[in-house]
Amino acid sequence: MVEAEKEQIYIIPLRDTKRAPKWKRAKVAVKDIRVYLQKHMKSDDVKLDRSINEKVWECGSQKPPAKIRVRAIRFSDGQVQAELAGE
Repeated sequence: MVEAEKEQIYIIPLRDTKRAPKWKRAKVAVKDIRVYLQKHMKSDDVKLDRSINEKVWECGSQKPPAKIRVRAIRFSDGQVQAELAGE
């Protein structure tokens, strides 16, 4: 049985997506969320919930949010599952 090892809420800044072309910013933001969680949760296996993707793409590909609040859980097998915090 896989048990939760660590649970954490992160506020991930996404302002740095302005380095990407306007039409790619939401795509870059989703990648940035995954990289941020890999670094802070110390795991390469990160699964993002559909709610995170929908929140980032809410205003289209050109205008992702400036920051996003995410609840991440690392399990004993090393997998990290992330979902939008507050839902």
